Amino acid sequence: MTRDPSAPAPPPPLPDDAHKGDAGRLLCLCGSPTMPGAALLVVRAAHRAGCGLVTLGLFQRELLSCIAPASPETTYLDLSRSKDLFAGRLPREIEQHVHDARVVGPGLGSGGHSRELVRRLVDSPFSGPLVLDADALNLVVGTPEVLSEHVGPLVITPHPGEAARLLGRSIPGDDDGRRSAARELATLTGGTCVLKGHRTVVTDGEQSFVNETGNPGMACAGSGDVLGGVVGAYLAGAVRVGRDDWGVFQAVCAAVHVHGLAGDLAARTRGRRGLVASDLIEYLPAAQVAHS
Repeated sequence: MTRDPSAPAPPPPLPDDAHKGDAGRLLCLCGSPTMPGAALLVVRAAHRAGCGLVTLGLFQRELLSCIAPASPETTYLDLSRSKDLFAGRLPREIEQHVHDARVVGPGLGSGGHSRELVRRLVDSPFSGPLVLDADALNLVVGTPEVLSEHVGPLVITPHPGEAARLLGRSIPGDDDGRRSAARELATLTGGTCVLKGHRTVVTDGEQSFVNETGNPGMACAGSGDVLGGVVGAYLAGAVRVGRDDWGVFQAVCAAVHVHGLAGDLAARTRGRRGLVASDLIEYLPAAQVAHS
């Protein structure tokens, strides 16, 4: 497969003497006892997207028994005994952990610590990219403007239902209406919005990209979690690269394109009807070769 000349630029190649730190360090705050699979999809996708070191922060230690065997490459941050959130602080383990980007939300749940966690992450002095998806977005329904307080780059990845809850209105199905809604969310939150769905829209409020890859087979549980992992990996890598021509917007556009391309490659051999989110992870390496 030859690279589509209209596709967004691929990530810059790593130097021959690169180490895992050069490929980016990503912290994922995802998963819960009833949704451990969401966390697993995020971290596995981040690894396959080329992230050098992926760490999963867990508030329930029992999740290790089901996630760690399925992702031996991932490292873990035990947050189960932290009382900081109940004292209105971000857990010190998170503040002291070295990482370039954060992905928060998939499978996190809406109870207990989650709402306070999202608020403290937004208020944190961390200047790297913060990716909010799924439950992290549902927890700020009614007050999405608080996300603009994050000092670093912010990326939100809502599907149309989540976008509708954030804006308090339905999201049109046509391209113009979707672009308008995505721009409104980007302006409201001060970040980059990835409005998922057919022809996913990426916009930072000024520049926009409409993705052409992907297919209906990707309309399955966990597909968005895989995208969160790819976006996080590309953003962590962008921080390490430190190039003006490969910033947040370029990295997010490339991640969305590759995610859809992995789905297209998977559908060629698996068919659309039986596609599952794990298939997308399996085809991420081939998708990135085709995109390079």
